Amino acid sequence: MRIIATVLVLLLIVPSSVTGQTKPAIFKEVAAQVGLSFQHYNGMTGKFYLPEITGSGGALFDFDNDGDLDCFLVQGNTLEPNTQPGTTLFPWRGPESPRGRLFRNDLTKGKLTFTDVTQQSGIVATGYGMGVAVGDINNDGLPDLYLSNLGANQMYLNKGGGKFTDVTKESGTDDPRWSTSASFFDYDRDGWLDLMVVNYADFTTANSPNCFASNTARDYCTPRVFRAPGNRLFHNKGNGVFEDVTVPAGVSKEFGHGLGIVTADFNNDGWIDIYVANDGDQNQLWTNQKNGTFVNDALLAGAAVNRNGQTEAGMGVDVGDFDGNGTDDIFVTHLMDEINALFVNLGQAVFEDRTREAGLGMPGRRFTGFGTFFFDYDNDGWLDLFVANGSVQLVPELVRQKNPFPLGQPNQLFRNTGKGSFVEIMDQAELQLLEVSRGATVGDVDNDGDADVLVTNNNGPARLLLNQVGNQNHWLGLRLVGKSGRDMLGALVEVVVTENSVLRRRVRTDGSYLSGNDPRVLVGIGQSLKVKAVRVRWPGGTVEEWKDVAVDQYTTLKEGR
Repeated sequence: MRIIATVLVLLLIVPSSVTGQTKPAIFKEVAAQVGLSFQHYNGMTGKFYLPEITGSGGALFDFDNDGDLDCFLVQGNTLEPNTQPGTTLFPWRGPESPRGRLFRNDLTKGKLTFTDVTQQSGIVATGYGMGVAVGDINNDGLPDLYLSNLGANQMYLNKGGGKFTDVTKESGTDDPRWSTSASFFDYDRDGWLDLMVVNYADFTTANSPNCFASNTARDYCTPRVFRAPGNRLFHNKGNGVFEDVTVPAGVSKEFGHGLGIVTADFNNDGWIDIYVANDGDQNQLWTNQKNGTFVNDALLAGAAVNRNGQTEAGMGVDVGDFDGNGTDDIFVTHLMDEINALFVNLGQAVFEDRTREAGLGMPGRRFTGFGTFFFDYDNDGWLDLFVANGSVQLVPELVRQKNPFPLGQPNQLFRNTGKGSFVEIMDQAELQLLEVSRGATVGDVDNDGDADVLVTNNNGPARLLLNQVGNQNHWLGLRLVGKSGRDMLGALVEVVVTENSVLRRRVRTDGSYLSGNDPRVLVGIGQSLKVKAVRVRWPGGTVEEWKDVAVDQYTTLKEGR
């Protein structure tokens, strides 16, 4: 059976030119063409410092509320004190010091153009950047940014007019440790977005030992060489001022080398829970106790380790109801030669590892996955899967080719069969570039009704993959806002296509790896020309229903109307 399965997987990734079939490309890479010119810099020194391989993320969000998605790209920097960017193994060639950059989307009549507005925005992100999270912390209808760094983090308040102000100190949200992913969500249902920050390792260049590969060659250390510093939970007291509740909330009781975070209501009790992907440690499922505290139920729930009881190198993570049974399932990316994990939610947050049964076992062993997300690329109503790959240990073939950063691997796209399994379709998706991909975020960048993909590459260029096929099916675009105009992260949307077809999606910006996603909900409905109803369960628990919502366009649904 294993031999047969391997043959089938190989057949699925045979290029269409070999089979004689010609199929349209699913994505077209257009980053440089549309003005999204960005080169990541990791400060690589040749000394194999761990942050060199972790990379940085990006975010798709509408900072100016003009109806299209803008972009923030996180940048690295030098790692050693008193070092100039030009003295590293990969010299920095930019006109100024490395910094995170904000690009405004100037979409006009279907023509996509990005403009770099970093200088006038007030965002000064010159630290060694890791991730970005998006959320409106003061309920003024403008999305704010939280930047995680190797070192002090930054909170930028969106003041409108394209201007941001650093309110890290005033908001009480700094964390001086090595932070990676972060998430905005309203865990206590008080109407204000709270913040969870995931931390990775107690690393400094001074405490970094020499590590070696199995062939005795110098290589990167695993994170377990360094102490896990613990995560941090901030409670929004109102108007964007936070208090550290890590200890009273119970989150301080468990440690792990955290890289990915996603929030969802896993047990369908109306309260948002937290899932953290840990690198080499048990993953954590923080179940909301509805009183301001959390309990880590991951092991008992079946979502802490793989089906063999082994911990793996958890990097990126996402959730989605891929099988259409009304519960949120979890997907976690891992190291090459491990298997990316698909934890299927059987109901009430009881999970089963069905990675192999879903066809994700063998494909996941070939590469090291980081950013990932469920999305419906072809708008057929079933959630597909994207995985951004790039090794963390030297790839022998690339070393022999004298590649200066020999970690490149292709990314992957998996189509949902609608029968509880996925099929890999890399050849159609323009994903064959051997790059060191890390962050991945999804959103409809050109507002044409299908999901586009932004990929950030470690020590490489950002890539924007425009979807070429999704809007051939019908779709429903929804933005869900509260009475203040804030995107209502955590709201649950149920699109009733027919009596027997209900599509379930959640409003959120978190998930993947170090990145922030489009808060709008894009629901593919295949060949259906209309939907019967749209039901929304708002984060506070109230439920509303709309009839006759128009298809093939974006509609804003406001709480209480």
